[in-house]
Amino acid sequence: MSDFSDFIRELKERCDLVEVISSFGVKLERRGYNYWACCPFHHEKTPSFSINAADKFYHCFGCGVSGDVIGFVRAYENLDFMQAVQLLAARAGLEVPARDERAAEEAAAKKKVLDRLSSLMRTAARFYLNNLYSGRAQPHIDYISKRKLLPSTVKKFGLGASLDYGGLPSHLLAQGFTAEECVEAGACVKTEEGRLIDAQGERLIIPIINNLDEVIAFGGRVLKPTDRAKYKNTRETILFNKRKNLYNINLVKKEKRAGGLPYLIMVEGYMDAISLYQAGFKNVVASMGTSLTREQARLCKRYTDTVYISYDGDFAGQSANLRGLDILKAEGLQIRVVPMPEGLDPDDVVKERGAEGYKACLDAAMPLIDFRLFAVEKKYDLTKSDERRAYVKEALTVVAEAENNTEKEELLKRVSARSGVSLAALTGDLERVGREPERPMRPAPPREETADGEKKAARFVLAACLFSEPYAADCNLASFDFPDEEHRLIAAYIHAGRKEGKVRPAGLFDLMDSEGELSEILNLNSGELDGDAAARYFSDCTATLERGTLSRLIGEEQRRYAEAESAEEKRECLLKISEYTKRLKK
Repeated sequence: MSDFSDFIRELKERCDLVEVISSFGVKLERRGYNYWACCPFHHEKTPSFSINAADKFYHCFGCGVSGDVIGFVRAYENLDFMQAVQLLAARAGLEVPARDERAAEEAAAKKKVLDRLSSLMRTAARFYLNNLYSGRAQPHIDYISKRKLLPSTVKKFGLGASLDYGGLPSHLLAQGFTAEECVEAGACVKTEEGRLIDAQGERLIIPIINNLDEVIAFGGRVLKPTDRAKYKNTRETILFNKRKNLYNINLVKKEKRAGGLPYLIMVEGYMDAISLYQAGFKNVVASMGTSLTREQARLCKRYTDTVYISYDGDFAGQSANLRGLDILKAEGLQIRVVPMPEGLDPDDVVKERGAEGYKACLDAAMPLIDFRLFAVEKKYDLTKSDERRAYVKEALTVVAEAENNTEKEELLKRVSARSGVSLAALTGDLERVGREPERPMRPAPPREETADGEKKAARFVLAACLFSEPYAADCNLASFDFPDEEHRLIAAYIHAGRKEGKVRPAGLFDLMDSEGELSEILNLNSGELDGDAAARYFSDCTATLERGTLSRLIGEEQRRYAEAESAEEKRECLLKISEYTKRLKK
């Protein structure tokens, strides 16, 4: 099969969407023609994730995600398009054809490099693991004992030992890997003299494993006092980008498949994650640093809607890192920050106070805005009048970010109690916080109810046509001038599908982003499209679209009339304006 698009079509036919989604541990329930489940991309108790088996696409009416079988694998496994295609092709027993000769060569070369480096890192992990049990790693064993890690925990996380600087490169070269591959994978580095050495030499080794259970990097911990960094990660490579990964995401993924995750606990370091996991908190990941990224936030969002930030006891004073938590909030995650005892990190709390002690910290977790206020309090000595005033000023900027008046009032009461300033005075000052200086008056923008109404009408008409509702059979979409570009693309797709005799909703996922307007239209794929009431509403919607189309045609002719130079051209414009106006009055 030479045509790549034909191959993709066959791949989607071979890979039954219901079967593929079920294979990832998503429990499905059949209701009529569709299957339903709790959405695997956000936490929920009532199923809103629907699979249309006939048209081969899924859609969540809760979070709005949608797609076909390739889109599901991409989202669930965090893969790019070709990686998802290759995974499904292997499942279906198909060989992926070349999209074109040059692209095929580049893809094959890249895959060969990735496979080699992945194999190298897996070999290195086994080497480190064998070292730990070789009888020559006593300092590493002593450190593990000091951290009170059980043998089962050590095995679960694949901890290992680097005994020196020469053992790993010698082993990898003996296994057939080249010096260049050792450096490219990040396992080794070259000295100024050109000697190949272990990048994690003489450290306790913590393998970093991605959500596909592949070793992509290593963390190393020094075992004796030194001026070197206590912890060290593999540098960024073709396999490892810290911005896009979270430590322990591989085991969290297994937890989610086993029974769902109400929330994730986000810690900073490997040892915090390992210690909490051993104490029974298995829904824990480590950011490998306090600076969170959008990619990490999106990775969290795939497993849960709520994240508990559990960094060390000094975190409240790190205002820059506190601001970084807005990245999580921007991705739609609910954030709660765990206040830790001063100077202690989660690992310390578990060791000193046990699982119950850490659970008490979790129970005291605050919403993000409450923790921001808590952090402001820690900055000032409220027994001094000048610092108390500075505290009030900064605290009010935090309160101003509250989402509603109820929340603002609660926070103001807290500021009043800490500062001794009356609630009335604080309320008055809050009204001035963030108030912009007055600007010259400008004409108010035109109202958008008509545009909003037309967009809603377009969604309903397109949904009814996309799902071939009987009352929409004679609707001529080509007669409407859709203002929205995505609506125009969907209308053109439906028009072409009708000519071929069947409209395939799943085909739209090959043409456009599954978010945005397509998601809004798919949200109507339910009882809203059925029955006499829907048919009447459809008629109203087509009338709305026609009015919008005619209004824009009149506006266009009016512009042409204003620019026309000849009397004949002006007369043509007036005739069209008259015609469109008569149709509009109907």
